[in-house]
Amino acid sequence: MENMNYLQGLVAGMKTLGVGLKTTMREFFTKKITEQYPENRKELVMFDRFRGSLVMPHNEQNEHKCIACGLCMTNCPNGTIEVKSKMIETEDGKKKKILDQYIYDQGICMYCQVCVRVCPQDAITFDQSFETAVFDRQKLVRQLNQPGSKCQEKKPVARPAAAPKPAEKPAVAPASAPAEAADAAEKTPKTE
Repeated sequence: MENMNYLQGLVAGMKTLGVGLKTTMREFFTKKITEQYPENRKELVMFDRFRGSLVMPHNEQNEHKCIACGLCMTNCPNGTIEVKSKMIETEDGKKKKILDQYIYDQGICMYCQVCVRVCPQDAITFDQSFETAVFDRQKLVRQLNQPGSKCQEKKPVARPAAAPKPAEKPAVAPASAPAEAADAAEKTPKTE
């Protein structure tokens, strides 16, 4: 009986060894897909939802969409963003808050994307860059708004005139039926 258990264990061991060797041999003959990272930078594309580093897009007139509301700074869970704003006086005499500096510390960023989601103007987004290794941590603290940039002026949107709502009863009786309105008033019982 003891020899039988020994032989069964030996057969089971050989069977599992065969399964492992089969997997190894199958992988030995499959095509290699190793990425040669430094050499293939030009054709390397990250997936669409990749969160590289935070950027503030500017258009060709060096304008951005940030209105310096500070929602991104308030909602950031670890204080990665610092929005510095200043008050200016417009030509019509009103005071307006504008963005002075938008400071982003990538060294402590968790890439949670809360700042992008809460931004009401869609002024910030994550890009596809992934090479951010530096020797000095101060190089990870960046100013996102470009020097001399300004906020895009919103153009007023022309809204169509609202259609009048149909009333159940006209407020004023038509001029052609003053007698009908008087008759209806007489027929209505008065309560005191």
